[in-house]
Amino acid sequence: MAFDSKKHQATQSDDGSFTAYSTEFEEHYHSTKDGALHESLSKHVLPALKHTNNKDEIIILDICFGLGFNTLATLYALKDSKKNVHIYSPEFDEDLVRSLVDFTYPKEFSDYKDIILSLAKTQEYKSENLSITIFLGDARVFVKDTNVKFDIVYQDAFSPSNNPLLWTSEYFKDISNLMKKDAILTTYSTALATRIALEENGLKVYLHKGEGFRSATLASKSELDYEKVNVEHKMSCNPQLTSLRDETSSF
Repeated sequence: MAFDSKKHQATQSDDGSFTAYSTEFEEHYHSTKDGALHESLSKHVLPALKHTNNKDEIIILDICFGLGFNTLATLYALKDSKKNVHIYSPEFDEDLVRSLVDFTYPKEFSDYKDIILSLAKTQEYKSENLSITIFLGDARVFVKDTNVKFDIVYQDAFSPSNNPLLWTSEYFKDISNLMKKDAILTTYSTALATRIALEENGLKVYLHKGEGFRSATLASKSELDYEKVNVEHKMSCNPQLTSLRDETSSF
């Protein structure tokens, strides 16, 4: 199965790595400006792994699998580690997953060809210290049904404007319930509506910024060593803004 199709076209991003454009959601899977690999590492993987550095085992929820960059970048960042890693990732687009054997990944992922092949064919990969499972279907169903508790959540769905049901307050309630007390959530979204939804569900919200990438958001039930976002103040300055809700988001 060739990668490029009516639904997806490979696109080179500014760091040289390829992402893809979804005609269904009318947006790229990654910021072409920040770069696909750089965005995954900077906004998601590195801050999450720094937070969980003292753990011998980490359990990760990767919303949604997409091209697999967050999962593969996690393996790349942990390549010299002996940690036990378990990754669970819902993804509704089965054709996309099966076509990943033909996607052009960066050289940093060259050691993971067997993993990509296994995930594309069976949606699973297992080794002594690693397990990855892709759940084909609706992420909302998965987060309601699973009993797994997570150390890390990569909140990396298509944008709130194009995929609102994965950004509502009700959705983040389910996510919060799955997060351990010291878990961390990462997301590229800095939208106030997203941050309100996170705070409504017991998560403290932080600004994640650095050189070479646009600002992002971190959230946790525990304190993080980042600049805290004063969500209540921002809401007082923007009283017309509220979190997204299931009843007002299109299905």
